[in-house]
Formats: sequence, structure tokens, C-alpha cells
Amino acid sequence: MKGGGMTERTRRRRTNGHGRPAFYETKLGRIVCGDSLDVLAGYGDRSVDLIMTSPPFGLVRKKDYGNVEANEYVEWFKPFAKAFKRVLKDSGSLVIDIGGAWNKGYPTRNLYHFKLLIMLCDEFGFHLAQDFYWWNPSRLPTPAEWVTVRRVRVKDAINTVWWLSKTPWPKASNRRVLQPYSPSMNELLAKGYRAKKRPSGHDISEKFSIDNGAAIPPNLIAIPNTESNSFYLRYCEERGLKPHPARYPAELPEYFIRMLTDPGDLVVDPFAGSCVTGEVCERIDRRWECVELLPEYCEAALGRFVRGPKENGKPVADPQDPSNFYRVPRPGILWNGHDGEALAKDGGQKRPSSVGNGKHRLGKANGRVGTGHSRAAAVATSADTPD
Repeated sequence: MKGGGMTERTRRRRTNGHGRPAFYETKLGRIVCGDSLDVLAGYGDRSVDLIMTSPPFGLVRKKDYGNVEANEYVEWFKPFAKAFKRVLKDSGSLVIDIGGAWNKGYPTRNLYHFKLLIMLCDEFGFHLAQDFYWWNPSRLPTPAEWVTVRRVRVKDAINTVWWLSKTPWPKASNRRVLQPYSPSMNELLAKGYRAKKRPSGHDISEKFSIDNGAAIPPNLIAIPNTESNSFYLRYCEERGLKPHPARYPAELPEYFIRMLTDPGDLVVDPFAGSCVTGEVCERIDRRWECVELLPEYCEAALGRFVRGPKENGKPVADPQDPSNFYRVPRPGILWNGHDGEALAKDGGQKRPSSVGNGKHRLGKANGRVGTGHSRAAAVATSADTPD
């Protein structure tokens, strides 16, 4: 299997360690086409180091890859939670990337992904090791109805990433995911820092001025989801295959795979989609298994492996290159005097009759989206929803 080359034997005939046929297999891992509950049933207790996944979101709008509505999501997920808890090692972790959803017809958020978190902890005994937030700087201003038409909400650019563990002490090291020092920190290290107590009450010791080579990252992960001309997409286009429409960027699973596992550990993605998780594991020497329900997406996922694993990686980045950083403007940069037109007393229920130059004239349209407006579908979805 050197170089990720595929033969009929490796694609169709081998079976994995659980007696199920592998759609594709390498020395490190395999794709299995089937129901992940059936596949997980063949795993031994405490056999998996990390479950890294992005399940179908609880969106109102139905997707081709199948998704459950938000109000049914928690019940739908419970059999998976039970299986995950059984197969994870005591030192293992469950990482779930999950986007939010809007309540149909209203500019209010559904709480399904928070209810999922509470259910996993309260009913199945998982521990919330830490909550992470994936910020996609390239996210479009959606949902359009509330953000660009009525202008009553800001764009939804964050996915929650729940890092859960079977015990309070999963194996982990933040030294695996350090980031470069900021210019201000580099200046502080160069000039020195006087130990003192801050106004907040934190007592900053002399150790703060020790140069450790890099900084501990926050739980906000900035990764754009801008894949448009990747090898995977070209592979699908050249062969007339349908690419999975919801793919998270490789840096997201890689962050947690590096932080939470060692080479040779087993990583499982039960909602594999385009098998980004498997591609990352192949490149950084983790054992892996990707389970995908739909055969057409398994077929397309082969594009992740036709090249050698090292070819799928990115060139080593220059830590000081400005293009490797994303800036967030602080609030208030454009605050200057008058606030502009008065706020709509109805909270935006009346839809603007026209949109232009940022100025809206209120019309008499029905305030509830979904009763005749062409933009209704935009309310329930996000622009870039990952696997």
C-alpha cells in the first residue's frame, strides 16, 4: 500500500478486525461503508483512544447526507453515546464538532447542541474536558434573512467543539498545539517583565518572562473553510463523483488528534463524510477507521488516499508570516457619535421592502419568515457546515 495506491483487493475484499468488509484499507486504517452503530458493535470494550467526528447537524433544512431535525436530535444521538462510552478507553476522548441551528421562522437559536452536551454528561457520564469554538473567518454573512436583509443579528461564524472524556483525566498535552508568540509578547520577552499583581488580582510571577518558545493557545480555533480547488475536489470532478458537501478543514481534526493521541493510537470517525479524519491520521501515523453510511461518499473519499500521505500535508509554515494569522477587530473602531437610524420597535418583524446602501425601508410584509418569502431556507442553515 505504499503511496496510498489502491487495488481491487485493498478496496473491496479485505475485512477489518470486526469481520466487516473494508471499503478501502491501508496499513494504518480503513474505510468501512455501513451503519456506524453496527460497526461499533464489533469493537471491544475500551479499545479506542479518540473518537473525532462531526455528526450531521440538527438543521431544519434537509441535507443530502441525512440529518435529524433539532428537536429530535438528542434522542437520535443516544444510541451513539452508549456505543462511544463503551468503546473508549478510560484515557480516551470524544471530540464533537457541531454547528448551531436557528429556530424555523424566527431569529432565535435552537439549543439542541447544548442539550446534546448536557445529555452526554448527565445521562452517560461523560466529562466536559473543555469547550472549544471553531471560528471560520471565511464564513458568509448568514442566515441572510436575519443578517443582511433585516439586519437584526450578526453573522454566525462559530461552531462549538465539545471535548468530552470518559474520566476526568484523559491523556492530553497542550505542548502539541502551541502557537507563535504575539508581537507584544515577543517585545515583553525582549525588554523583560517586572513581576507584580495585576488589577484583576492575578499575581504574575517572574516565570511569566521565561521564553518557552511558543504560547499556549486559547480555546478559540481560527481556521477558514475555503476549500475550492483541493485534490479531493479535483479527484471527484474528474471521475464524475459527488463530493461530500460538508467537510471540515483538516487542521481541525489534526489539532485534537495531535493533542489527545500518540502515534499508533486508534482514532475512529463514525460520521466520516469525506474521511478527512482518516487522511490526517494517515499522515501523522495514527491508526484509524472511518465509517460512512453512503457508498457514494465512500467512493469519493478514496481521493483522500490516492497520493502518498506526506503529499496530503501542507508545507512547513513560517511562524512569522502574517498570512498565518487572522485578525479580529476590537469593538468600537467605527463607533463615532450618532448611532444612526432608530431601532425598529418591533424587533425587525416587518421585513424591509427594499435593501440598498445599508438603509432599509420597512414594509408591511408578514413578519414571520417561511410564509411566502424566498429567503426562508437561509434562516435554518449555515453557509459552511462541516462533516
